[in-house]
Amino acid sequence: MLTSAQKIQVRNLVNYSLDKAENHWKNGAYQLFEGRSISFESYNKSMDSEPSKIPGHSVVHDDVTVIDEFIAYVADMRDSSKHLMCEISAKNSKVSRLQRVFYETSALLPALALTINFNNGKVTEYLGDGVLALFKVDPEDKSKAIYAAHEAAKNAVGQTRDIVNEILEERYSLPKIDLGVGLAMSKALITLVGLEGEKHPKAFGECVFRATKLSGGRNQIITDEIVKSTWPTVKGGTLVFRQKRIKEISGYLIM
Repeated sequence: MLTSAQKIQVRNLVNYSLDKAENHWKNGAYQLFEGRSISFESYNKSMDSEPSKIPGHSVVHDDVTVIDEFIAYVADMRDSSKHLMCEISAKNSKVSRLQRVFYETSALLPALALTINFNNGKVTEYLGDGVLALFKVDPEDKSKAIYAAHEAAKNAVGQTRDIVNEILEERYSLPKIDLGVGLAMSKALITLVGLEGEKHPKAFGECVFRATKLSGGRNQIITDEIVKSTWPTVKGGTLVFRQKRIKEISGYLIM
């Protein structure tokens, strides 16, 4: 149980964090819902800052309200919980359960990150058995981010997955792993979260939540309505979007 002093610390931290959140909201975060943007240079730079992997924002300042537009990319491995809980026969594989998942994620996550880097995206968070990456959207040419995120997603469920599976089979006789990729676009608030001295840069926006929900396919790429409607039209193009409901939200399977 928490001591009285610990309860006070938690209460003070919650109030402090909410005070900062309210200040960000007043300074412009509410505009996330109004389709506007806010200039980084509009505010004095805080002394409290952290280096960041967020594209276009190598340093994030604690008291500066910054809003930018991104395509969020979430790749998530299928059945990792089942792999962890269910024993695999020694006749079929050299490793099982925790060791199996450790090797699978140790191979997959850096491979995904490199594949994303190839297309100018950046992994900002590792999610245990997946990754969250961001692709910065150029307001003058949104097609660049769309094409880059799609290419990274195609490579992830295609050749990158094939390479990972080939090596896992060669080294440990493991069956193939599957993954899904969700893509979503929106504006996001860039801020720091966490305790003093341990703060982590984070992009907070609808795109992250939608991409997470849409990553539940099996070797599929599923986008939100915004990415689909913003996708550049090309005469004679062969790309097809098929509506697909997943994890209680509607998306579009790219075929």
